[in-house]
Amino acid sequence: MAFERDTSLVPIRPPGEDELPYDDGEPMESQRHRKQMDLLIEVLELSWKDRDDVFVSGNMAIYFSELQAKKNDFRGPDVFVVLDTVRRERKSWVVWQEDGRTPDVVIELLSETTEKVDRTDKMRIYAKLLRVPEYYLFDPFTGVLEAYALDLATMSYAPVAPGANGDVVSRRLHLGLGVRRGTFHHLEVDWLRWLDAEGRVLPTGEEQARAADERARAAQDEAKLLAARLAEYEQRFGKLPGGESR
Repeated sequence: MAFERDTSLVPIRPPGEDELPYDDGEPMESQRHRKQMDLLIEVLELSWKDRDDVFVSGNMAIYFSELQAKKNDFRGPDVFVVLDTVRRERKSWVVWQEDGRTPDVVIELLSETTEKVDRTDKMRIYAKLLRVPEYYLFDPFTGVLEAYALDLATMSYAPVAPGANGDVVSRRLHLGLGVRRGTFHHLEVDWLRWLDAEGRVLPTGEEQARAADERARAAQDEAKLLAARLAEYEQRFGKLPGGESR
């Protein structure tokens, strides 16, 4: 006698990153917005290249509930950082696949079409549902940076006063954030930059390469100067036996 399997007792596995859409269909507002996102992500990736316990991404969907996943009604943060996790490739961040881990830091890049959502719906979700400790808003065209810290008593964000120079400190990342003039991908404007404990800008890959070239040129110039001095010395005093200078 054949028995049919009672599928009502089999738990339904929630969808994961392979099943969920990871493109929210919302392009970056401008070329500068895209470059700013890339700059922030690139610099952290370079600075933390030897770490395997962090995840940095941007414009990636974050799924925090099955209902929200089914409706697909939430656009991803422009930049977010998760600590105490595994550094690997992901299509999207699915909270129930990540042992409940949610971002430690979120940065949203303001624009005319997104500012209202960034200050209302997203702010509420990050505070009350994802409980993101630090939230930053930056307008790439005005250069205005705002910092917020999560108040656990009210589950809402409280403004964080910047320093005298306008820089703010991320206590979660042990880094600073500040606006600095510079060139990134051939565009010279005021960028939001990560800073070290002394307030120095963490370099991009392009800046690291440029600094390496400058060091190499400086070493070549120093070698040429030493060679010229040696030639002058030999001309004045001659050489020791065996070709060595006195």
